[in-house]
Amino acid sequence: MTLLGIFDADTWQWVHDWLVIELFQIGNHHVTIASLLVALLAFFGSRLFSKAVQRGIRTGMRSRNVSDEGTIAVAQKLAHYLIMIVGIGIALEALGVDLGALFAAGAVFAIGVGFALQGLAQNFVSGVILMIERSITPGDIINSEGDILRVKRMGIRSTTAVNRDGEDVLLPNTMLVQNKVRNLTLDENWNRVSVSVGVAYESDLRAVKKALDSVANRLHAARAPHKPSVLLTEFAESSVNFSVLVWTGEPWGIPKLRSDLHFAIWDALDDVDVTIAYPQIDVHFPGGIPSGEDEKKS
Repeated sequence: MTLLGIFDADTWQWVHDWLVIELFQIGNHHVTIASLLVALLAFFGSRLFSKAVQRGIRTGMRSRNVSDEGTIAVAQKLAHYLIMIVGIGIALEALGVDLGALFAAGAVFAIGVGFALQGLAQNFVSGVILMIERSITPGDIINSEGDILRVKRMGIRSTTAVNRDGEDVLLPNTMLVQNKVRNLTLDENWNRVSVSVGVAYESDLRAVKKALDSVANRLHAARAPHKPSVLLTEFAESSVNFSVLVWTGEPWGIPKLRSDLHFAIWDALDDVDVTIAYPQIDVHFPGGIPSGEDEKKS
């Protein structure tokens, strides 16, 4: 009589007897050939599964335009370690190692390490969130705590960006997730630039607006989805204040655009003989200005 159409009953009995042969003993647990094979299968199976997961991570991150090899490598390593920890745990259980006692013995050490690595863990989780949400990606221009930065690389722990002075800035991922960060290029590159100017009260305000409109239309991005505008914003103590608002599709070049606007406004107002106001103080002497003779008499 055969079993499963492959081996007869005697053969299966021999295989069974061979698998239950005791090799050695760990504590009260008898390690057999079968348990050793299960342990080896768990270990090497975890390695194969880890390689498949790592390939999937690389493919997935590439599809999300993550090109930094360091970031991909870190994500692959973390996945490998997690899978291998599970596989080794299964293998040790198969060999009769009491993982509960092992974990209890290292609990105090693990708590200490946990507190020490708390910041690292937060940055790691924040890095994963950023990669999943794609709210910030390499090449984006962001405003973080008043600094305009261009994102260069995104890592698991931190993000590398460069400021307008050419300096590399390391940003912890928790700061990008927990704090307010403006992404100037998230959905579109269009950003508004505002420049203020004050003119004297004696100025022809209609002529001023016409001159400023000409400047705004000349420096406004042609394909911008919004129109330029000139607003009279305030009757101040020494000036009538206007704001010139234009849109640009190059947020990294905003300082240059703002400088061009200042020069253009200066020339346009000079062409129509309008004086840019500056603070003035009138000083009144009740008895008139004292002369030199009055000072000698006093």
